[in-house]
Amino acid sequence: MSISRIAEIAGVSIATVSKILNGKDQAISEATRQKVLEIVEKEGYIPNAIAKSLKKNYTKTLGLIIPDVMNLFFSELARGVEDSADKFGYSLILCNTDNNTEKEKKYLQVLQSKRVDGVIISAVENSDEAILRNCMTPIVLLDRDIKTHKPVGRIKVDNEKCTYDAVMHLIKKGCTNIGFISSNTINTLSEERLKGYIKALEKNKMLYNEELVYLKDYSVETGYIGVSKLIEKNKLDGICCGNDLIAIGAIKALKEKNIHVPNDVKIIGIDDILISSYLDPPLTTIKQPIYDMGFEAVNLLIDMIQKRGTDLLKVLDHKLVERMST
Repeated sequence: MSISRIAEIAGVSIATVSKILNGKDQAISEATRQKVLEIVEKEGYIPNAIAKSLKKNYTKTLGLIIPDVMNLFFSELARGVEDSADKFGYSLILCNTDNNTEKEKKYLQVLQSKRVDGVIISAVENSDEAILRNCMTPIVLLDRDIKTHKPVGRIKVDNEKCTYDAVMHLIKKGCTNIGFISSNTINTLSEERLKGYIKALEKNKMLYNEELVYLKDYSVETGYIGVSKLIEKNKLDGICCGNDLIAIGAIKALKEKNIHVPNDVKIIGIDDILISSYLDPPLTTIKQPIYDMGFEAVNLLIDMIQKRGTDLLKVLDHKLVERMST
């Protein structure tokens, strides 16, 4: 079914059908408009979005690249992006990289070939500036940052302050020997979170000890292995985890070793993913406004697409959510 066929059935010109489908039908009678729309619905006409984009130079489509769709943090992030995109009349293409740089690079190329109007990226942990070098599409970096001189939008929280506040909470709870389990400092986010841990120790005149730190990636496995590594040589009474998934693994490992949380070791995470309040014990964590971060990423991206003068960096607030693990 084509526009010309609809025009033939309705007994009107192709131009009239085109105006009605594009909302430019102010000078067309209501009877004609309804007649054309009834035929469109009956025949199941679907506009050719690609042809339309070539003519108008936009597709009303955005791309979202995330590292792990199974991680509840990124699921909630994607929901915020999708809801905001829908509010503005945009469709969304979701790409999951499995934290793989080659897949991230491939998806960025695919999205550009599909002529998306803009891309939101929550980067793979070891991404660098090279991934963005040849991208001409407006980009917003969401949560996971990349050091680049390219003018990109950024939506984030103050990651250094997140871990600083987390460690300060453990100290206020009486912890004096605090471990840190997080992702390796190969990206800005991980680097900032380690800095926050060190800063809180220095604030309280505690020495930074590398033997109390285990860095790998943002996974449950990292928390599980990290606890085993740290308690081999150290007597810990508190652990700050780089995210809630790490905290989940840490709590499991401590339980298996008959170390009680929080009586023996207090645990705090970062993110406040949905499952955090249902753990045993429920997890104390630094809450990121996950949904709002996704929502705001689209707002910023559309400002960039429409070339509205706007601040390319937006830092959202975090807060402590105290539960039973501390």
